[in-house]
Amino acid sequence: MSETSTAPRAGAADLLQDIKVIDVDTHISEPLDLWTSRAPAKYRDRVPQMRKTGDKWVWTIDGDRSMGTGSASSVVHADGRKADGIEFSEWLVDQVHPGCSKVKERLQVMDESGIHAQIIYPNVMGFAGQGRGPSGGPKLPPVDPELRLLSTTIYNDAMAEMQADSGNRLLPMALLPWWDIDLAVKEAERCHALGMRGVNINSDPHLNGMQDLSGDYWTPLWELCSDKALPVNFHIGASDSSMSWYGESPWPSMSPGKKLTLGGTMMFLSNAKVVSNLIVSGLLERFPKLNFVSVESGLGWLPFILEALEYGLAENGAEGRANLSMTPLEYFRRQIYACFWFENRDVVSTIRKLGVDNVMFETDFPHPTCLYPKPLEHAVEGLSELTWDERRKVMSGNAAKLYNIKLS
Repeated sequence: MSETSTAPRAGAADLLQDIKVIDVDTHISEPLDLWTSRAPAKYRDRVPQMRKTGDKWVWTIDGDRSMGTGSASSVVHADGRKADGIEFSEWLVDQVHPGCSKVKERLQVMDESGIHAQIIYPNVMGFAGQGRGPSGGPKLPPVDPELRLLSTTIYNDAMAEMQADSGNRLLPMALLPWWDIDLAVKEAERCHALGMRGVNINSDPHLNGMQDLSGDYWTPLWELCSDKALPVNFHIGASDSSMSWYGESPWPSMSPGKKLTLGGTMMFLSNAKVVSNLIVSGLLERFPKLNFVSVESGLGWLPFILEALEYGLAENGAEGRANLSMTPLEYFRRQIYACFWFENRDVVSTIRKLGVDNVMFETDFPHPTCLYPKPLEHAVEGLSELTWDERRKVMSGNAAKLYNIKLS
């Protein structure tokens, strides 16, 4: 009969000793005056702002045009508790934890959680500035071009201010006016000059009548991001086809809570399409220094997808393999990063299959699946089997290198 170990299990503090944790996916609950306080007078009534429609408050643009939600998109209430089910969908920004929108309070939450820095993504304008934001969406006429651009640049200005006020501990990714390549390049250059460390973009511009991201139309942007070492981030829900929390995955008979569970899970997998297209299109072959991040999509599906692509390419002849000099896994390890948060069953095996240099940690604060209130304790089970050097890379070093974050 084997003996059972009585040694105490290592906690997060022990496993992460001397590691400055970087959380690579969080969100801001946008302050109500983010746009109105910065807009020129003639646009003040047209930029994104909260208005009451019937008995509900909703974010609007260009007067009374709904942007789809009034919710702060936070499951962390002002009293510190985490929402039960979908009650959070009715909470406005003044009802959620101030750390969702304010720098000082956000840093306090991070200090209490043992997190050194966070990458920040938006809510109101869509996770990539698409859909409910200034782009209009596939079933709506586009917002006035000048207003679309202004709303985007104001957001980026506010995020650059947040980064500076936080002492470079909060690092928002810049939104781009992706509907116009010249504007997109100009804004990427401007945001880089402001000190921002990456860009966030619509993953499916071809749904809006544009070239897909492998087209020559996008070459100036990819060249700039390569030259400036700006990673290109694809957050789940970063296109008109995949932005809904529910989407089309759940069966109609399900309750709202079950729909949120199923829709959110299928949303993670939407990035399988993005990663696969990046590889098979030859985009990574053409721009070998360009880095991409699959954000809030987890890890477990990636080894299967990469193996399936490799098998498919081998089976589909010379045409399928044209302009591809490496295997999907080799492309992934050279240029793509992925993030995990809730996964802790066999996650070590997955990390090592993908490559310990290509995986980063996130919490998704303050969204429905976030690890609040003890994000690092949740990760202990998976982290315990990594070596200290592997933990340092996954929890800090990889993100520091990718996003140019100083750790000393």
